[in-house]
Amino acid sequence: MKKGQSNRLTEQQKEGQGPVTIFHKDAKFHDAEVGSTSELAMIKLKNEFSMLKFRYRKNLSKKEINEALKKIDDFLGQTLFLEKARIKPDGGIIEVQDDNGKWRVVLVSEAKHQGKDIENIRAGKLVGKKNDKDLMPAGNVIERAYKNVKEIANYMLGESYFPYILFLEGTNFLTQNVNVTRPDGRIVTLVYNDGTLNRIDRLTAANYGMPINTNLCENRFVKSNGANIMLQAASIYTKGDGEHWAENDMVEVMLDVARTSLKMLGKDLFNQLTKK
Repeated sequence: MKKGQSNRLTEQQKEGQGPVTIFHKDAKFHDAEVGSTSELAMIKLKNEFSMLKFRYRKNLSKKEINEALKKIDDFLGQTLFLEKARIKPDGGIIEVQDDNGKWRVVLVSEAKHQGKDIENIRAGKLVGKKNDKDLMPAGNVIERAYKNVKEIANYMLGESYFPYILFLEGTNFLTQNVNVTRPDGRIVTLVYNDGTLNRIDRLTAANYGMPINTNLCENRFVKSNGANIMLQAASIYTKGDGEHWAENDMVEVMLDVARTSLKMLGKDLFNQLTKK
């Protein structure tokens, strides 16, 4: 990155223009951490379901997504401008091989960290243009998460389950008020439903406004105008107090969703499961 670009980004973050805040080192660490945690979850799945064959992939090509859509309807999956285009969820993609030798997705995970207000307040750091504010206005970069969710939903349009997990942490994803003490003893209250701070509502479009911190892997079918509609909802999990996820907690969520995937695939894994 050129020095001018770096300086502009530094000033932008200082002024509280939220979009760059997701790229701080905590966000990058959180994104990388969910990848290694996903691989740990796969090891545990292999141990628990030793008769099944699993694999881990870091990315999925747009070409594969389009091919999956075409199998449902020839009118779908026609447009592709970049032959090498692909998506790369933070936690990668875990798949299982069914009785016909086809690889089926059992887990996809994404991690997003946004909002360092707790860390800043505890450190006595003020933000804003004049360095006189306790809180940094939240940005909108988190909305990038929708792309991967939608692409995996397209890839799995022919399935009756959707094992996509969004792990959120940081003060832009609070579900309760949090009191934080500055070094000088002053207490700052972070109000969870403050529109300048909270960004969860900008992600719940990915789960149709259904409950968060809930396994929504099994697709829900609803009726509208006499037609059945299948909803593919991301399972959104957040540390509602703004603190960090522990690896064990993430693994437990991943395993819960993956087990639901395997249950939904039960008939296609029947021969392998009955060998247990």
